[in-house]
Amino acid sequence: MAGIGFELRRLTQRDDLIGVVQGYGYAALATSGPWLFTILSLSAIVVLGMPATTPRELATFRVLIVYNFAFSPVLAGPATIVTTRYLANCIHAKDVKQAPAMMVGSLTLVYAAALPIAAAFYLLHIRLDAPTSLAAILNFMLVLGIWVVSIFLTALKNYRAVTLSFLGGMSLGILGSSLLAPIWGVAGMLAGFNVGLAFILFTLISRVFAEYPTRAGRPFEFVPCFRRYWELALGALAYNAAIWVDKWVMWSAPERELLQSGLVSCPDYDGAMFLAYLSIVPSIAAFTLTIETGFFEKYQRFYDDIQRHVPYSRIEVNHRELIRSFLDGARNFLVLQGSISVAAILLAPELFEWMGVNFRQLGVFRLGLLGAFFHAGFLFLSIILSYFDQRRSLMRLGVLLLAANGVFTFVSLRMGFAYYGYGYFLSALVAFGCAFMASSRVIARLPYETFVRTNTSVQARPR
Repeated sequence: MAGIGFELRRLTQRDDLIGVVQGYGYAALATSGPWLFTILSLSAIVVLGMPATTPRELATFRVLIVYNFAFSPVLAGPATIVTTRYLANCIHAKDVKQAPAMMVGSLTLVYAAALPIAAAFYLLHIRLDAPTSLAAILNFMLVLGIWVVSIFLTALKNYRAVTLSFLGGMSLGILGSSLLAPIWGVAGMLAGFNVGLAFILFTLISRVFAEYPTRAGRPFEFVPCFRRYWELALGALAYNAAIWVDKWVMWSAPERELLQSGLVSCPDYDGAMFLAYLSIVPSIAAFTLTIETGFFEKYQRFYDDIQRHVPYSRIEVNHRELIRSFLDGARNFLVLQGSISVAAILLAPELFEWMGVNFRQLGVFRLGLLGAFFHAGFLFLSIILSYFDQRRSLMRLGVLLLAANGVFTFVSLRMGFAYYGYGYFLSALVAFGCAFMASSRVIARLPYETFVRTNTSVQARPR
C-alpha cells in the first residue's frame, strides 16, 4: 500500500525545493489522479464550451460526467478492494508475476457486472439520442476501467509514467471536447472527453504489462478471495456509496435541476461539495509521502522482529515506536489539514469571487470543508486498520458512514436550505470518532491482538 510512497519520498529528501514540489505533485496525481482529472477537465471543458454550445447541453454533459463518476466506484469497489488485498499478499510474498492476469480478470469481472446496468440506464431510463447514449456508456466503462487499473499503480512505482498519463489524457480530453462540441454538441463533448480517458486507461494498462512482462495466465485466480474477504468487499461497497449518498439524497431537494433527458442534480450542493473535496488533496499527498511510509516502517519492524523471535522487551520498544508514529501522523494531519480547512473557511468569500462561484453555495462549502476534514481523517484511519487486518471493523465503519450520511442528510434536507451540508459534516464527524476509537484500541492492544486474539494456535479451554 505504501509502495509508491517510498519512491516519491526520495524526491523530497533531495536538497532542493524542486524535489519537494515534484514529490508532492506526483503524490497528488498518483493518489487522486482520476478525481483531479475529472474535476479539472470538466471545469475547463465547461468554460471553453460556453461560446460553442447551449447552457442546456453544457448542463447535460456535466451531469452525465457526475453520474458516471458517482456510480462507477460503487460498482467497482468490491472487486477492486479484493484485488488490492490479493495483490498486497503477492507483493508480500515477492511474487507479482500474476499482476497482469489479475488486472485482466478484474476488468473482465467489473465490466461484465456493470455493462448491463449502464446500458439499461442510458438506453431505457434516460431520454438521450443514440450517439449521446452510446458515448455516455463508453464514458462510464472507461472511468470504471481507470478505477480498477489504478490499484496496480502503487505496485508499479513508476510515478513519472503515471503522471504523464494523467496529464496527457487531461490535455487530450479538454482539446477533443472543445473541438467536437460545436459539431456534435453533447455527444461531441463526451467523445472528446472519452479520448482523454482512453489515453489514460490504455497507457496505464500498457505500463502494467511492460512492468511485468509475463503471460496473463489464470486471470481469475483471485476470485476465491471474495469468500475469504467478503467483509472487505461489503465494506468497500458501503464506503463508496457513503461518499455519494448525500448527493443522491440532495437530488430530491426543491433546488434540484431536472433536465429534459430525465437527469437530475443539485448544482448548488454538488458544486460546493466538489470544491470542498479539493481541500484534502494536499493531505492525501502528505499521507502517502510521509505519514503512511513512516508508519509502515515501524509496522514492518514490529512484525519482522516477532518473526525473528526477539525478546519481548524489544517488542515492547517496537510497540511504543509504532504508537509514537501513529500519534505523530495524527498530529501532522491535524496541523496540515486543519490549517488548510480553516484558511479555506475564512477566505471562502474571496475564493468564490475569484472563481465566479454563486454565493448561494457558501454555507454548504464551509460545512463541506469541515466534513472533508473529518472524512480525510476517517480514510487515513481506515488504511491504518487495514494494516492490522481489521476487516470486520472496516465493514462496520463503512456501513456506519453510509447510514449516517444518508439519514443526517435526509434530516437536513427536511429542515431547509440553511441546513444543507450539516448531514455530511455530522456523519463524517461521527464516523471519524468511531474510526479513531477503533484504531487506537487496536494499536494500544497490539501485542495482545498479535499473540492471543489472532493466534490460531491459542484455543479456549473449557472450564
